Amino acid sequence: MSKIAVVILNFNGISFLRQFLGITVKYSDYPGTSIWLVDNGSDDSSADWTTENFPEVNILKFDRNYGFAGGYNLALEQIEAEYYVLLNSDIEVTPGWLTPMVKFLDNNNRVAAVQPKILSWHRKEYFEYAGACGGFIDRLGYPFCRGRIFDLTEKDSGQYDNITEIFWASGACSMIRAAAWKDCGGFDADFFAHMEEIDLCWRMNARGWKLFSIPQSTVYHVGGGTLSYNSPVKIYLNFRNNLFLLYKNLPEKNFKITLFKRKLFDGLAAILFLLKGKPSAIPQIIKAHRDYYKKTANLKNKRLLNLQAAIKAHKISTILNRNLVFEFYLRRNSTFTSLKKYFNLYEP
Repeated sequence: MSKIAVVILNFNGISFLRQFLGITVKYSDYPGTSIWLVDNGSDDSSADWTTENFPEVNILKFDRNYGFAGGYNLALEQIEAEYYVLLNSDIEVTPGWLTPMVKFLDNNNRVAAVQPKILSWHRKEYFEYAGACGGFIDRLGYPFCRGRIFDLTEKDSGQYDNITEIFWASGACSMIRAAAWKDCGGFDADFFAHMEEIDLCWRMNARGWKLFSIPQSTVYHVGGGTLSYNSPVKIYLNFRNNLFLLYKNLPEKNFKITLFKRKLFDGLAAILFLLKGKPSAIPQIIKAHRDYYKKTANLKNKRLLNLQAAIKAHKISTILNRNLVFEFYLRRNSTFTSLKKYFNLYEP
């Protein structure tokens, strides 16, 4: 069994493998590290190219695209390691990137997952959208990060270089304790892609596990490598999966009213898309809500299991007990620094 398994889920990403895989192999030199390419039904010869150029990389090939969630679930059933590193193919790692995360997990046995500082590959002095310097969520289910709120990403000036507790670790790059992954059941394959890591992290939090941002490790993320951030499919998945996320994980208190409020805000979002000249987003939001209602019976069963497994009366301190939309647009709290006063975060 490896100490660390760096697992790259790939779908037709040969261009990114050519650009970044060699760097990943070079800098993933922590003792006991294995590297895996999980080919999720690609038809661009990614696996053959990897075998030819990097024979030290282990290959798993799937017959079709099982999505981000299903693909990782199938892969990690077959990989034995103490820690899994989920790594997008469009990420450039840096020297020593594994060491700070491994040491933190080694020294904190109730920490389920950690993530590095994730900066933009295109604008290296700025945080990248998908994770930035650690993820949080507000009471209506809006995700945000240290370094990114909605579409606004901050310039990195060292303002988030402290290790701190977070609510969710990015699926683009995170290190997960295998025991915690198994304890919480891995990803929910119904999400297919997007927000499945937030769903998993919510379950981890509810079971008493902790998550941390380790900015002493840095990587650079291209972003939108599989789906662009403005693609109709991504809009659909984000709206649908956010409803999945809330239905499955909200505590009983204010469960119905919170879901109702979020649906109203989704309607407001549709109006804003129209005003911004993006009417093609509206059918995706309607479709997302339609498909959410089709899944409610299944979601109800998952919700019951989650509530049964959660630690009773466990309060999650990394959820913002405020409305992020109001904070951002009305109160002009546009950075995590301006929101930090509402948290009581543990910083070792």
